Amino acid sequence: MSQNAKIVMDGVRAADHDRYLTALYAAADKRDALFSLYAFNAEIAGIRDRIHEPLPGEVRLQWWRDVIAAGGEAGAGHPVAEALNATIATFKLPKLAFENMLEARIFDLYDDPMPSRTDLEGYCGETAAALIQLAAMVLDPVEAPGFAELAGRAGCAQAMTGLLLLLPLHRKRGQCFVPADILAAAGSSPDAFVAGDGGPSAQRAVAAMIALAREHFSAFERGAAALPGSLRPAFLPLALSRAYLDKMEGSRHSPLGGAARLSALRRHWLLLRRADKGWPTL
Repeated sequence: MSQNAKIVMDGVRAADHDRYLTALYAAADKRDALFSLYAFNAEIAGIRDRIHEPLPGEVRLQWWRDVIAAGGEAGAGHPVAEALNATIATFKLPKLAFENMLEARIFDLYDDPMPSRTDLEGYCGETAAALIQLAAMVLDPVEAPGFAELAGRAGCAQAMTGLLLLLPLHRKRGQCFVPADILAAAGSSPDAFVAGDGGPSAQRAVAAMIALAREHFSAFERGAAALPGSLRPAFLPLALSRAYLDKMEGSRHSPLGGAARLSALRRHWLLLRRADKGWPTL
């Protein structure tokens, strides 16, 4: 493994340990490419944490647009940029998917409320679902196109689960990813949800978000048995989503009170089981 590849892999292990673990189940000759995708995702997902003002954050996103558009040696000296451009070129990945991902991440930089369930699903589609589909194209470019719709469902389930896990952080900094229409149905609003004490209306909104994530997860499960083994590592994060959702249900582990945790042993076991056997037929 080159020094650059090790830097990229170590970055994923530190920033996104769950996806790091899933990449280890891929064929050895595909892992570096997966790590480059996951490192890029971690970089752009974490911009707000590193750059606290929106406009400099947008400048950083534009830098990534320019690097990806130019390809080749663009981004030389930046290990993730170099690795990502090599992956895009080697596996002929569509640059439009990265452009859409970067565009979606602008939302992260501001405190604007998520308008609706449809907008949330679009956000999830351009971020987590796109990442799953790109990983699938790396793993098996022949089979991947046939599972694009399944990647959409999987991405929505995974991203919504992730947003629920990050709920305490988002509320602390004034962000609201829970759609305004869901909040209204629960008797709340974006401002009240962020500033409130987690009362009944907030609990109802969280329950609705969990139900929405489960709806997408169930749709994923209905098609997951057909996944070929070659694509399984791209979808492996879903092995953890159900366990996180199960843990978040009920007031004891409500996301309003803090992030749900799974032990390292349980995460390894869940991933191993799905990597080995896939998803059962429903």
